[in-house]
Amino acid sequence: MKHLLSFAFLLIACYSFSQEHKNLNDYKPTAEYENVHVLKIAEDDLHSTYIIWVKDGVSEHYHASHTENIVVIQGKARMTLNGEEITVKKGDFINIPEGTKHAVMEVTSHKPLKVLSTQTPIFDGKDRIFTDQDE
Repeated sequence: MKHLLSFAFLLIACYSFSQEHKNLNDYKPTAEYENVHVLKIAEDDLHSTYIIWVKDGVSEHYHASHTENIVVIQGKARMTLNGEEITVKKGDFINIPEGTKHAVMEVTSHKPLKVLSTQTPIFDGKDRIFTDQDE
C-alpha cells in the first residue's frame, strides 16, 4: 500500500508540473524594456510559445522554416503581411506561414501591443531574417 501511495503521488506531481493553466492577462514583463520584450512560456520538441510586448514596432522580417501564429491579447497596431497593411487588435488571430514577410509598423494604442506567439517547429531565435539584410 505504501508503494502504491508513493506511485500515485509521483504521478500526480508529474502531471501537475507538466501542465499549466494561466490567464494570458496575468503575464507581465519580467524586466524593463525599451521597445520589445519576449517571455517564453512553453516549449517542447515541436513548438515554442512566447508572450511578446511591443511599444513601438518591429522591423520587417520573415522565418525561412517556421510558421508563426499570433493572438493579440492587448493593444492595437498596424502590421504588414507580405506588403499588405492590416490593423490588428485584441482578439485577432494572425497566421504567418514560413517565408511570409511581416512587421509591426506602428503600435496605435496607449498600451503596448501584447501577443501570444507560437512558432512551429521549436524556435531557437536564429530563423529571424530581417529584410534589410537581404539588400
